[in-house]
Amino acid sequence: MGFPVSLRVDDEGFSGAAVDGLFAWLREVDARFSPFREDSEVCRLDRGELDPGRLGPDLTEVLGLCERYRTATGGAFDVRPPGRRLDPCAVVKGWSVQRGAGLLRAAGARRFCLNAGGDVVVAGGPWRVGVRHPEHAGRLCTAVRLTDGAVATSACYQRGDHIVDGRTGRPATGLLSVTVVAPTLTEADAVATAAFALGREGAAWAAARPGCEVFAVTADRRVRRTAGFPSVESGQVAA
Repeated sequence: MGFPVSLRVDDEGFSGAAVDGLFAWLREVDARFSPFREDSEVCRLDRGELDPGRLGPDLTEVLGLCERYRTATGGAFDVRPPGRRLDPCAVVKGWSVQRGAGLLRAAGARRFCLNAGGDVVVAGGPWRVGVRHPEHAGRLCTAVRLTDGAVATSACYQRGDHIVDGRTGRPATGLLSVTVVAPTLTEADAVATAAFALGREGAAWAAARPGCEVFAVTADRRVRRTAGFPSVESGQVAA
């Protein structure tokens, strides 16, 4: 899926086999769900080679999440906008990394930080997670302190105008970046992408999602944040 993954586990004596299992899972996800691999389940479904009524449980779950966010955004979040191939990566990334965090917990990890392309799942903190400035690569616009949970950011600074407003078929406008803190990366990543697709209204939409805290930078360089967003500098820090 084109993003680097790093892991820090602070539990003494934690099994290297469990770490190998995590990365094996992520490689499996890439093989099965990538829209860029012609033999993946996603590409085969897109070409009509798989029966939509007989899909495996993982792909069924992912497509169900995609549909949930398409409906919730009135079509702004759409993994198959007109004229484009099926691309569920906006859900698959957070879903798969959160599943990987579950594998770590099941293997006994209690304090860890799993970073997938800047989207992060942490446990056993507090951990401090920096949020990159949307216009200056060497700067942060905020930092988050989390004990257990996830943080994800959607922006255009790495992949250009890759987030499309499904209602128009054109690149989303109105936000430079949006960061979401949520209990799981499945939700944080999907909500951040959906909010970015919605444009300027996306910050308020994301803030209304249960359990989500939001930090957004609008196209006119104004900051919008929820009262509970756990910015380190704001004093609203997790215990």
